[in-house]
Amino acid sequence: MNNSGDNQGNIVIVDDQPNNLRVLSGILQQAGYKVRPALDGKFALQSIKSSPPDLILLDIRMPEMDGYEVCRHLKADEQTREIPVIFISALQDMEDKLNAFRVGGVDYVAKPFQMEEVLARVQAHIKLYRLQCNLQNVIETRTQDLRMTLESLSESQKKYSKILEEMILAISMTIEKRDPYTAGHQWRVSLIAAEIAHELGMSADRIEGIRLGGMVHDIGKIYVPVEILTRPGALSDIEFSFIKTHPEVGYDIVKHVQFPWPVADMILQHHERLDGSGYPRGLKRGEILLESQIISVSDIVEAIASHRPYRPALGLEHALKEIRAGAGRIYDADVAAACLRLFEEKGYMLPELIKRT
Repeated sequence: MNNSGDNQGNIVIVDDQPNNLRVLSGILQQAGYKVRPALDGKFALQSIKSSPPDLILLDIRMPEMDGYEVCRHLKADEQTREIPVIFISALQDMEDKLNAFRVGGVDYVAKPFQMEEVLARVQAHIKLYRLQCNLQNVIETRTQDLRMTLESLSESQKKYSKILEEMILAISMTIEKRDPYTAGHQWRVSLIAAEIAHELGMSADRIEGIRLGGMVHDIGKIYVPVEILTRPGALSDIEFSFIKTHPEVGYDIVKHVQFPWPVADMILQHHERLDGSGYPRGLKRGEILLESQIISVSDIVEAIASHRPYRPALGLEHALKEIRAGAGRIYDADVAAACLRLFEEKGYMLPELIKRT
């Protein structure tokens, strides 16, 4: 990531229309960003590789090499694959937008664009990118510190865990600010998951990993358009396909972060089901992490019991009925049983859920 100088960030704009480059460059430079324009895909790739920016604004329809191909090249190169790409195009068809996400884009702004929208999206994605990079740097630094100070392992581990939790909380809050209807969802899921793991007799360290994994299990929704996340009615097949990308996107965001727990796989698998009916990979019994199965059950309980844009809260009783019906078939039988014991025999209930049931 390029953080030279005091500018807000370094951006490469790729568009074969000089007027578009001038307009966008002017908007972003006035806001404090350092901008490098490129009139074609080949020149853009050379410029990006020689000096990687914080963000790329990429047109789709260009001669010789279109935006999709440029993005594929970027994502295939280890040096540039993590740089966020926002597509800016006059193409309005949903399939065009979906293709932009398929090749690795993180957002899509339609032309003619609004200055405020462009600035808001640029700022959000640069902040997220820097947060991801900083998180990786912090974890790598702390991991090295732990290896070098074995005599003070206990104290170092406490500091390390505190930093991890603070960074994870920051990421979780970033997601929920985009979707106020589900604010607190990840936090509540993490608490339920930790209680289920404790009920199953798992170690304290493994429970901590599940708790932190639950706090960011929906991190991939940062790349789902807000208008889809907050849609009050039923989603179309194409819109739901956007939603279904969030486990893979979340996995890509954290896969290079060296957590002491399999957090990336927890995120990737939390919508998988024992009978293979889940997504994104259709994993079956024996292929899904126990941690992911615990988060999955917790996610179902919280989601059903709470309010959503497309329906009112259905209540805790309805949520537990779903878990009982799917136990051993789509949900792990032991995990389902532990969940039911918590709520039905031991009286466990989150304060937020009490208000909504």
